[in-house]
Amino acid sequence: MARIDKAKLTRTEIFCAASKLFLTQGYTNTSIRSISNELEMSTGNVTFYYPTKEHILAELIVRLCDFQGRLLDMEAGEGYSSMMGICLEIATMAVTSECDEKMRDIFLAAYTSPLTLEIIRRNDTERAKSVFAEYCKGWTDEDFAEAETLVSGIEYATFMKTGDSAPLEVRIKGAIRYILKVYSVPSDIVEAKIKKILALDYKQIGKRVLSDFIKYVEQTNERLLEEIIHTS
Repeated sequence: MARIDKAKLTRTEIFCAASKLFLTQGYTNTSIRSISNELEMSTGNVTFYYPTKEHILAELIVRLCDFQGRLLDMEAGEGYSSMMGICLEIATMAVTSECDEKMRDIFLAAYTSPLTLEIIRRNDTERAKSVFAEYCKGWTDEDFAEAETLVSGIEYATFMKTGDSAPLEVRIKGAIRYILKVYSVPSDIVEAKIKKILALDYKQIGKRVLSDFIKYVEQTNERLLEEIIHTS
């Protein structure tokens, strides 16, 4: 029988422990020390595989992007257009950050870290090229990249709730309106999409998506650990 890849196993165990702490305690409240304590491992061993907790967050954001991609595929199967799927994604992320402080903490950290923000922008830029192609004729890769710079700023402002923030519904409407306008979507289509989103029980959908994401992370972690152990 082949020997277990200990390095791969250790790295996976670190991510499993850290992602659980991020989702239950928040990113800010999780330290390298708390991750090492969870695993009864030295901090030096943790930082050997992940120099900073930002590097662990980056891996979680890759998972989030993959989860959202799968979600869009399912929504397409239920009859939603790709653009409608993106609008629903904006709404559910806003709901998630509104109802769960830990997820808002993760979102805000991801949108302010250069490492994770690059992952988000790269992922969303590629998707935008397909979804908004008919409205962005003649656009170059640089144009789409610049557009995503604006879009990520709008998304961050939607998640960042302060005492002076507008109600959730107003922020969702504003985010969808301005993001679609960045991609030159005609105003009548923009307003029609907003109307459809607000007609849905988007708060309940957002809570369900949050629950599904947490389960997705847990199940993926379990699968990866099993694969390492059983294929060795």
